[in-house]
Amino acid sequence: MICARTRMALSAGAMLYRSSLSGPVCLMTTDAQSVAARLNSSGLLRNQALIGGKWVDSYDGKTIKVQNPATGEVITDVPCMGGRETNDAISSAYDAFSSWSKVTAAERSKLLRKWYDLLMAHKEELGQLMTLEQGKPLKEAIGEVSYGAGFIEFSAEEGKRVYGDIIPSPLADRRLFVLKQPVGVVGAITPWNFPLAMITRKVGPALACGCTVVIKPSELTPLTALAAAELSLQAGIPPGVVNVVMGNAPDIGDALLASPQVRKITFTGSTKVGKKLMEGAAATVKKVSLELGGNAPCIIFDDADLEVALKGAMATKFRNTGQTCVCANRIFVQEGIYEKFANAFAKVVQNMKVGDGFSEGVEQGPLINEAAVQKVESFVEDATSKGASVLVGGKRHSLGMTFYEPTVVTGVDNEMLLAREEVFGPVAPLLKFKTEEEVIHMANDTNAGLAAYIFSTNIQRAWRVTEALEYGIVGVNEGLVSTEVAPFGGVKQSGLGREGSKYGLDEYLEMKYVCLGSMS
Repeated sequence: MICARTRMALSAGAMLYRSSLSGPVCLMTTDAQSVAARLNSSGLLRNQALIGGKWVDSYDGKTIKVQNPATGEVITDVPCMGGRETNDAISSAYDAFSSWSKVTAAERSKLLRKWYDLLMAHKEELGQLMTLEQGKPLKEAIGEVSYGAGFIEFSAEEGKRVYGDIIPSPLADRRLFVLKQPVGVVGAITPWNFPLAMITRKVGPALACGCTVVIKPSELTPLTALAAAELSLQAGIPPGVVNVVMGNAPDIGDALLASPQVRKITFTGSTKVGKKLMEGAAATVKKVSLELGGNAPCIIFDDADLEVALKGAMATKFRNTGQTCVCANRIFVQEGIYEKFANAFAKVVQNMKVGDGFSEGVEQGPLINEAAVQKVESFVEDATSKGASVLVGGKRHSLGMTFYEPTVVTGVDNEMLLAREEVFGPVAPLLKFKTEEEVIHMANDTNAGLAAYIFSTNIQRAWRVTEALEYGIVGVNEGLVSTEVAPFGGVKQSGLGREGSKYGLDEYLEMKYVCLGSMS
């Protein structure tokens, strides 16, 4: 049931709001009204947390507003929770673990499959909700629902194949076995850029292995997480197996880290926060999986197929308005085709349609908030002050709010912020290189090591460079590398562990060695 404050916030034209981002008083847009009505009827717009199968408010009544970044309008408010609520969610997950971990893998698989079916049945509503609170184009949002649901489907299937081992014993009267068992309660902390997929990528394998979870979604995009949790209940997943709390991130994180009942932390986000979580987890020696920041190189050699390289670079750079950890952050172009590629690339970028994610044909939505825009502006200003040139874009979009023009910057070098840190926005810096050895050194000259991309028609070169790159993921003549069937993760300061594929399930399992002696 939608509470009164949500109905008031979503009723068509009934409420005026003032954006906290700045701007004039506005009316609810027609698109938002339509989305609100559909989500109301489906019961997917939830604005309470989920603890022990019950929808609850924060204990002190505090709330935070969820806003549409494209318009600044307030969608609804959700509980602003802290340590007390988180500890109750942990207790709920801990109690549920004793029974859920004993459910057969086959039965857990059936329930996960029902959850997958419901996610897919509601993919349009979930996509609309995601566009509303995160801003990405609707087509892209619906695509994320399918992608995210795929982790649930894959986990449902792969969870039935968690095998142990029988080890040949050195002694005739001994039998040696290896069992794999669920790690326990998992604290899953997820970001705003993929509000569904970053949850399902963690929760799917956790549940398939027999773990229970406490999810902390971003306070910027909690509504998609709550809708997914609602569908998990509809699928028959028992109360307490999936819990969702949101609000004060430090307090929630501290509670998850301090509790001895939480045996694993899985996090996607910045390297800075990941280091703090890793440090905090040491006190209780929790397992930790971290998918952290990237600084992805995209290397385009002279012998690349230009059309393939253009398509791949566009896909990896401008997906989700450049707000992904595997975005091409540095585009290295060999000197023989640098000018030709730059001009062709700029032409394609200049023709991108920017707008509200609900508008027809939109390819790029807004950045998530004002702070994100200011970061992009500062990076571009740093580059131009040091000699780089803006070929296309380079400023806020005429649409206002948090829209920024798709941008191409040439003449970038390794001393500029655009090359040293993630811009996390729609800015493509082009760097020139001469030799294969030079570009490998430049590409590896970073603390990050998540994703990298190569474009070349020379198979020997492709293999050489792939093996030389210090990255967990390499796309060769391909800009979209994410899939539930392959291991996703990085090296160096881009994180620990892998998500997706059969390898991702190992992150939620403990290995137990059993030595069986003679019974006589």
